[in-house]
Amino acid sequence: MFTLPQKDFSAPTTCLGPACMQDLGSSHGDDLEGECSRKLDQKLPELPGVGDSAMFSPDTSYLSSRGRMIKWFWDSAEEGYRTYHMDEYDENKNPSGIINLGVSENKLCFDLLSWRLSQSDMQRVEPSLLQYADWRGHLFLREEVAKFLSFYCKSPAPLRPENVVVLNGGASLFSALATVLCEAGEAFLIPTPYYGAITQHVCLYGNVRLACVYLDSEGVKVKGLILINPQNPLGDIYSPEELQEYLVFAKRHKLHVIVDEVYMLSVFEESVGYCSVLSLESSVLPLFPRCALCRLPDPQRTHVMWATSKDFGMSGLRFGTLYTENQDVATAVASLCRYHGLSGLVQYQMAQLLRDRDWINQVYLPENHARLKAAHTYVSEELRALGIPFLSRGAGFFIWVDLRKYLPKATFEEEMLLWRRFLDNKVLLSFGKAFECKEPGWFRFVFSDQAHRLCLGMQRVRQVLAGKSQVAEDPPPSQSQEPSDQCR
Repeated sequence: MFTLPQKDFSAPTTCLGPACMQDLGSSHGDDLEGECSRKLDQKLPELPGVGDSAMFSPDTSYLSSRGRMIKWFWDSAEEGYRTYHMDEYDENKNPSGIINLGVSENKLCFDLLSWRLSQSDMQRVEPSLLQYADWRGHLFLREEVAKFLSFYCKSPAPLRPENVVVLNGGASLFSALATVLCEAGEAFLIPTPYYGAITQHVCLYGNVRLACVYLDSEGVKVKGLILINPQNPLGDIYSPEELQEYLVFAKRHKLHVIVDEVYMLSVFEESVGYCSVLSLESSVLPLFPRCALCRLPDPQRTHVMWATSKDFGMSGLRFGTLYTENQDVATAVASLCRYHGLSGLVQYQMAQLLRDRDWINQVYLPENHARLKAAHTYVSEELRALGIPFLSRGAGFFIWVDLRKYLPKATFEEEMLLWRRFLDNKVLLSFGKAFECKEPGWFRFVFSDQAHRLCLGMQRVRQVLAGKSQVAEDPPPSQSQEPSDQCR
């Protein structure tokens, strides 16, 4: 049984408690060990793929047990997304369609990205790009990834391309790492609430569990810890001290640490500092503080993920990268790139993009941050006008919103009913249960969208909360990045 010694570790978790209020700026939740140790008598819930296959519908008899598990995840987790794609809002073709404030995508900078990706230096075809390559990725791309991460993660020493593996997105990275690090039925610890799709990512291939930090994993071997920084759905950023505490704790228990830094360049408030785990100096070998192999308490068990899906608004392009000092892990993950690799043409484009530091620093990042901040300000002001409490952060694409007062009863059934009322009124949100929030009534609002869609989406939210579930008329399309006066 995995237990947490109470006297050695006190880093805060991201579990929400009833005391969370609008514009909270302080840490919240209890410490990781305290929360776990107080509930030693509780067991992890049975997860699909780990327990009894009889829970799945007999109508799926054509499928294997794993196939039934995969279909079960799809049926249970993708309802809102499927409904949205069947009735997607379009200003001209479908103005009464669903506004998507539920999926974490950055839709603010297509104009900048389309211009950059259409430049002549992005268009190249040569034999090597159309043939099998190193499964870790073409060397020219891994070299650029290493330089890119060294610069933006502020690594104390240059990162090395041999420690880089590229795959087709963060989901593939989670799946691959779960498969190569864990035996079937083992678990990763993860602070809650957390990005719920990780459950599918680690379970579908690896048959690996997630043990939420407010539970103790009785009878389950815990193999690692997952940290998302900046955090999803809260937007919290771990301080260097918190990161160090987590890493030291993990080393003490010989746990792998997967750090997902997919939002690291989406910190849009200048006053909010961000620290990548790759920037940490070594506390293990102080005589060699600049050695790239010695920065982390346990570099062989520390694995860092990043992708262009969030920071560059390219969720459809499918590019993700792993940085790990552990060559066994890198090789094992690379072997799965046979199934999760990128085309040579995409790899070439990504290398060109990542090396264009002038465009990234002088054009893209300043404008992206300004647009994110404007959109965040608009939705925050709308929520304040409605008297709705929320967590206000300066990172990511989302606001964690407290709608508990709109639930007739404090149950997840009522939370789901409210979510369906939003969907019926043509606005898609994400409900707290999907993030394993331990109390019903919290929702994630994604604000990284164009002004006219945000305006219409918030108008529909207001109607639902006022008990008027009817689709609003469209405001006229706005060409400005700022919400128009009528939307304020």
